[in-house]
Amino acid sequence: MGRRRRGGGMLDAPWLPLLLLVCCAWPQKQILVSADTNANDVTVLNTLFTSLNSPGQLKGWQASGGDPCGQSWQGITCSGSSVTAIKLPSLGLSGNLAYNMNTMGSVVEIDMSQNNLGGGQAIQYNLPTDKLERLNLAGNQFTGNLPYSIFSMSKLKYLNLNHNQLQGKMTDVFSNLDSLTTVDLSFNSLTGDLPDSFTALSSLKTLYLQNNQFSGSINVLANLPLTDLNIANNRFTGWIPSQLKKINSLQTDGNSWTSGPAPPPPPYTAPPANRRKSPGQKNDGSSSSGGKSGIGGGGVAGIIISLLVVGAVVAFFVIRKRKRKATMEEHFEQHQPFTSFPSNQVKDVKPFEESATIDVESLASPASASLKLPPKIERHKSFDDDDFSNKPVPKKSNAKPIKATVYSVADLQIATDSFSMDNLVGEGTFGRVYRSQFNDGKVLAVKKLDSTVMPFHSSDDFVELVSNISKLHHPNLNELEGYCMEHGQHLLVYHFHRNGSLHDLLHLSDEYSKPLSWNSRVKIALGSARALEYLHEVCSPSIIHKNFKSSNILLDSEFNPHLSDAGLASFIPDAEFQAAEQSAGCTAPEVDMTGQYTLKSDVYSFGVVMLELLTGRKPFDRYPVISHHQFPACAQFFF
Repeated sequence: MGRRRRGGGMLDAPWLPLLLLVCCAWPQKQILVSADTNANDVTVLNTLFTSLNSPGQLKGWQASGGDPCGQSWQGITCSGSSVTAIKLPSLGLSGNLAYNMNTMGSVVEIDMSQNNLGGGQAIQYNLPTDKLERLNLAGNQFTGNLPYSIFSMSKLKYLNLNHNQLQGKMTDVFSNLDSLTTVDLSFNSLTGDLPDSFTALSSLKTLYLQNNQFSGSINVLANLPLTDLNIANNRFTGWIPSQLKKINSLQTDGNSWTSGPAPPPPPYTAPPANRRKSPGQKNDGSSSSGGKSGIGGGGVAGIIISLLVVGAVVAFFVIRKRKRKATMEEHFEQHQPFTSFPSNQVKDVKPFEESATIDVESLASPASASLKLPPKIERHKSFDDDDFSNKPVPKKSNAKPIKATVYSVADLQIATDSFSMDNLVGEGTFGRVYRSQFNDGKVLAVKKLDSTVMPFHSSDDFVELVSNISKLHHPNLNELEGYCMEHGQHLLVYHFHRNGSLHDLLHLSDEYSKPLSWNSRVKIALGSARALEYLHEVCSPSIIHKNFKSSNILLDSEFNPHLSDAGLASFIPDAEFQAAEQSAGCTAPEVDMTGQYTLKSDVYSFGVVMLELLTGRKPFDRYPVISHHQFPACAQFFF
């Protein structure tokens, strides 16, 4: 009886068919919902939610899974299954952006302005780039510089980073942004000259740079189609270009403009198009009598005669100068047996650090060959002064102007105490590096290039190298400050970083030094990766470093990494560089086999440095278990 009741109760239950229907339909419904949003976009928004410290005010958001498009997460706009906009302004959000936002291929707009994002950290460099048109991160707490990924945002039209804490020289990221119409970088602490890439902003209408610390001239803005310009309260100097004075909305107060009339335009400037017509001239510029050219036959003859006269005068002075130069050279060959620094005997000069120092004042006397440093040297006197004025002038390079300070050897001798060993801070593939301190208190690093590794056949070679290096700008690169090229000596001047190299910090620590924290190691790893990515992905053409190792990763006072020697190895053929480079363990095995460096060999070296950073061990230390030719260098870490 009870048995039949159990069976009958189940079979006769009126809710059983409904339960079966729901169970069958439920999985299908879930599949349809999860398919509404691209899976990768879901992952990125989950990560962003976590990076923002999982704020409760974001309705619908969650740290794992979900359906942003189907469930209408707050601030998310979709097209089909792809997220196209993230708009979360003025919500009191904190934290930072997600590290994987660059994988979102359909995002057109990001607006996270007027929050508390950043918290003293830099803007994430891996932002969406493919289709992004509007980026608004204004009114937050971001520091550092402009993320260099902006360079790849070729469709960007609107950029607003005002009222943050951005600082340092502006990254040169604008050369690919010809669609950009509005830029607002006001109320930050950006410094230095405006980058040359501003000239590529052919669509720029609105530019706000007020309340920063920019310096130099604003000539790069002269030919932009600006209708609204505010550069007030900076440190700009020089003259305001006449083209900019025509802007209706122009604010320039609070700068150090030069008073008085502006300098005349350069010679051979084309005359303005709207020239005043002569009484008998038609609108097309032709004469009313016969339609002939406004310049008659007599005018043409006059121009030709004038050109001939000018050419004759120039030729006369050139020939005279050459004769005078030849006479002086003959005189010096007969009466002056140079034994110190003539151009034809530069190779015989000993390096500065090898106890021999140069007597700058003694060079004024041709008969003197003393190499002893006098008690006092004039601060700005160069080796090319006075008696070396007859030295042949190097051929001018076709390279673009170099934005770097030019130092004389005398300047650098004083700053380094005659390149004394006490100021020697390192020695690498390209030469020795010295700490230099100048009279104004600035401390820089001077790299004296080894002529056996980098043999410059002409001054143009060195100028080209310096020009190429001076164009590299990234927060995680050790950027060039200046250079020196005198009497066969080639020196580069860089920023000086007080914490030395990563190699020294890992392997030369003493009892007073503190070990690197995990956060510092992560910061070093990320910064080094960003520097290498900049050389490989942003620079065009790509730059192969060839020499990526821990001793070339310099650390500032906050343990931010700065990759050194970028661009130097590209001047040397692969075979010659491989012969000169002695840092075993950091190069890929295929380099040993083929002798060719590639982007992949840089990545291999990066992996070796990451293992070195993680384990604290050198690529090759005292564990000769296996041969370098049998296994990759990084295999030594595990024995």
